[in-house]
Amino acid sequence: MFELGNVVCTASVAEQMESNAAFAFYVEKALSMHATGNWGDLCDEDWESNQQALQNGGRLFSAYYTDYTQTEKIWIITEDDRSVTTVLFPDEY
Repeated sequence: MFELGNVVCTASVAEQMESNAAFAFYVEKALSMHATGNWGDLCDEDWESNQQALQNGGRLFSAYYTDYTQTEKIWIITEDDRSVTTVLFPDEY
């Protein structure tokens, strides 16, 4: 487990969380998974990059599908100094 720092989200993620309780619950669940090293739906190379960043320092990245149709994802990025974690949609990067 690692520190998330200040957790922030983009305006569109915040809007969806406010209007959809199930989505808000899922974002909280995804943040918990991210903080414990479950990187979600990443390729092996990105997963290994996160493992290295945990040991040696570096930015941490996770991706999680938010629905059962596997079409909508959220990304979670923790900065290398662990001061900020951002929740966003991929098209907002």
